[in-house]
Amino acid sequence: MEDRNINTSQIEIQASKAFIIVEIIEYVPNSVVIKTIIKKATGNVTAVSFDYGESLGNKVVPFDTFIQVIEGNAEIIIGKDTHILHHGESIIIPAHSSHEIKATERFKMLSTVIKSGYEELI
Repeated sequence: MEDRNINTSQIEIQASKAFIIVEIIEYVPNSVVIKTIIKKATGNVTAVSFDYGESLGNKVVPFDTFIQVIEGNAEIIIGKDTHILHHGESIIIPAHSSHEIKATERFKMLSTVIKSGYEELI
């Protein structure tokens, strides 16, 4: 079911107003739903929901990515290592690492990509 149905959107979150992150993104049957919360030149924050059996395929991103599971459990594969993350747990996917995110059950996560700090590597 890899990358079959991906729904993306950008939402407006009012600055300086509290909100409950798990409530701003819904589950859609047979889909991965991605909602951008903040998008800047230096990085972005997205909320993502996965229906059971869905995945985001084997990708390589040139930046570090911080993943936090905010509901359910997720399978995160980085290179050849598999990690099972439970509600509240986090992991950093290193820049330039192949990775895949799989839903062994429905789950929601936050993804934060940091695009700055790599200038000294060039």
